[in-house]
Amino acid sequence: MAWDHSNVSIGTGGSIAGIHRGGTVIPLWLQAWIWGTVGGAALVLGSAISWKWRIPDKAVSTVMAFGAGVLIAALAFELVDEAVETGGLLATSGGFLGGALLFVAANLLLARQGARHRKRSGVQQPTEHQKPGSGAAIAVGALLDGIPESLVLGLGLVTAGTVSPAMLAAVFISNVPEGLSSSAGMKKAGRTAGYVFGVWGGIALLCGVASLLGFALLQGAPEELVAFITALAAGAILAMLADTMIPEAFEQHHILTGLTASIGFVAAFTIHHAGG
Repeated sequence: MAWDHSNVSIGTGGSIAGIHRGGTVIPLWLQAWIWGTVGGAALVLGSAISWKWRIPDKAVSTVMAFGAGVLIAALAFELVDEAVETGGLLATSGGFLGGALLFVAANLLLARQGARHRKRSGVQQPTEHQKPGSGAAIAVGALLDGIPESLVLGLGLVTAGTVSPAMLAAVFISNVPEGLSSSAGMKKAGRTAGYVFGVWGGIALLCGVASLLGFALLQGAPEELVAFITALAAGAILAMLADTMIPEAFEQHHILTGLTASIGFVAAFTIHHAGG
């Protein structure tokens, strides 16, 4: 069986779940781009807040820990659970581990170029003088972090004909502290406003493209393949959380990191359950 929701977006109980404007349902491919861009725009929002005001490190780490908990719940209930139901355990497990492996390998290469601490709000990020090419590596690393999240928004339109509110909320909530923390670190490393907002603005647009591609390329694809790609993205997201977000949250928040992440998990699970 292959997914095909190209003409109409159907919600629970047969209701129309697409975006309406003037009585017309916006095409799903356009919805994919819109929602992906909305999720990416949270990075720009966080960056703008961080650039204009000095946000206490503990406040940033608190929101980051909360966002990590939200994402963990979303990938567990919105991605992996759905993937195994539709595509089976083998495709899901293989995709999940493959996604984690791909992220770790790419992250290792970028770390060697100066992007290891791209989400840190302190002085860990190297300046361009200390590590030539680190600015480009940080930009690519930030893009690497955002692509899997955006991809699954487009995949949601393939499998369900609508974007999951819980997944969209998880992406948005987690992206705000990412923008906050990383931009604070960029600023301390002496990078200009043009560089910072150019990076996040470009990534927001590319997040929309990733979501669009996730929908367009897998429209009509076999369920097993969609499940594999969904799990691939989920594995990459979990690896990103463990390698970049959680260390930053723990560095400043310490013993309360686990509790804050748990609150985020429960919040996302509540949204999932309410929308289920």
